[in-house]
Amino acid sequence: MPSADELRYITQNLERTFGVPNNDEPPEVLAMLIGVILSQATTNANSRRTFAALKQRFPVWDDALNAPVQEIADTIRLGGLAQQKARVIKDLLQRIKDTRGELSLEFLHKTPLPEAAAYLKQMRGIGPKTIACTLLFACKKDVFPLDTHIFRILRRAGFLPAKGTDAQAHALMDALILAGKFYSLHINLINLGRAICHPQNPRCTRCPIVEYCEYGQNVV
Repeated sequence: MPSADELRYITQNLERTFGVPNNDEPPEVLAMLIGVILSQATTNANSRRTFAALKQRFPVWDDALNAPVQEIADTIRLGGLAQQKARVIKDLLQRIKDTRGELSLEFLHKTPLPEAAAYLKQMRGIGPKTIACTLLFACKKDVFPLDTHIFRILRRAGFLPAKGTDAQAHALMDALILAGKFYSLHINLINLGRAICHPQNPRCTRCPIVEYCEYGQNVV
């Protein structure tokens, strides 16, 4: 199994190749959470359009909370899985209102990571990736979301086993990544997956981390 030191070199090599991404304008936390829910099983373009439609129909989150589930579903239908996502959104809004008295998750900025993750985990339909995306992008916490590109790359490199749960994968990577580099590594692994480490015919000879990749070493 590769080490934390190897992952540090991978992070550095990716930053030299793609640059150091910044997260200077994080979104509002609840908006981020709902945006991640809407992004599931659809394209980025559809996800953005669906979120815009939701905010146009419900300018404040209390409007969505007070609306029937079917009205929410009709509004987000473009993004797919509309009924399922609408129920999740309605339930989490109700849960936040019941536990916090207002529809805001801004308190998570000052909440320690374990407690913040535990709070979100209690919401129905909110899994490890959704929690990680929300806390990384909106709260700038050191937690690592894994998407399709990242799973593919880390499995090829030998950091993740071929089989295992999402929760196990997230826990493993959270323990290895250098503090303060979670956002950079997440963004740049996605860049690598889109530009070089394709699902089919990856361009291993042009990969900046091939020396740390089990799959790439076998190809090269």
